[in-house]
Amino acid sequence: MQLIDTHVHINFDAFEADLEAVRDRWRTNGVVQLVHSCVTPAEFTKTQALADRFPELFFSVGLHPLDAGLWQADLDRQIRELASSDKRVVAIGEMGLDFFKADNHKWQIEVFRSQLQIAIDLDLPVIIHCRDAAIMMHQVCQEFWQEFGRVRGVMHCWAGTPAETQWFLDLGFYISFSGVVTFKNAAQIQASAKIVPIERLLIETDCPFLAPVPKRGKRNEPAFVSYVASYLAQLRGESLDTLADRTTANARQLFRLPVLAPIG
Repeated sequence: MQLIDTHVHINFDAFEADLEAVRDRWRTNGVVQLVHSCVTPAEFTKTQALADRFPELFFSVGLHPLDAGLWQADLDRQIRELASSDKRVVAIGEMGLDFFKADNHKWQIEVFRSQLQIAIDLDLPVIIHCRDAAIMMHQVCQEFWQEFGRVRGVMHCWAGTPAETQWFLDLGFYISFSGVVTFKNAAQIQASAKIVPIERLLIETDCPFLAPVPKRGKRNEPAFVSYVASYLAQLRGESLDTLADRTTANARQLFRLPVLAPIG
C-alpha cells in the first residue's frame, strides 16, 4: 500500500531532534511521497535542503493568510522566482483566508488574489487554507475564475459543512482531510468526507499539528497519515487499498508528482 501525505511542515523545530527516525517511520508506513507546505517564502531554503535529504519530498512556496501583513510587491516577485527555480516546487501556498485569528479581511483577500494570479501564470495548483471564511473564499474564487480562468488546487485540512464542501467541489477543487476527521466531535467534517467523490479526495497530516486518533495529543508526523486513510476508508465504506490507491493517484495528478522508484 502506498500513501502520499499532501501537507506537512517537517521544517518545524518539533522535528529537529529525530527527523531521521521520523523519516524511517513514514517509509515503514507506506508513505512514498510528501508535499511540504511553506507558510512564508523565508522557509524556502530550509525546505529545499530537506528535499535534498529526502528525495520523496516535494514542496510549495507562498504566504499564509496569517502572515498577510508581510505582503509587499517584492514578495510577489520572490514567490515567482522561487517557484520557477526548482522543479520540486509543485504548488503555490499555503495561502488563503483566515478570519478566525485575524481581522485584516480586505488585505488577506488582496494577498490571496495575488497568489492565485501567480499560480495561474505559472500553471501550478494552489494549497488553500480556509478558516471561518468559506463564504468569502467561495465568492473570491468564483470572481477570479470568471475573470482569469479556473485554478487547480486543494482545500487543505478541510473542516467545512457538506454544503460548503460542495461549493468547492463545484469550483473544481480537491478536498483534503487531516487527523481532525477522526475526532469524536467532528461530525460535520465526517459528513463532508462522505460526500467527496473519491476522485477528488486527498489525505494529509498537517504535521506537527492535529495528530489523529489514536495519537491525538502527541506530535503529529507523516507516518500517521495511515490512520487518516484507515478512518476515511471505514467512514466511507471503502477498502483501505482502494482509498490508498486513489488518493495516491489523485495527489500525483494534482501536483504532477513523478512515480519514484522504491526507496530504502
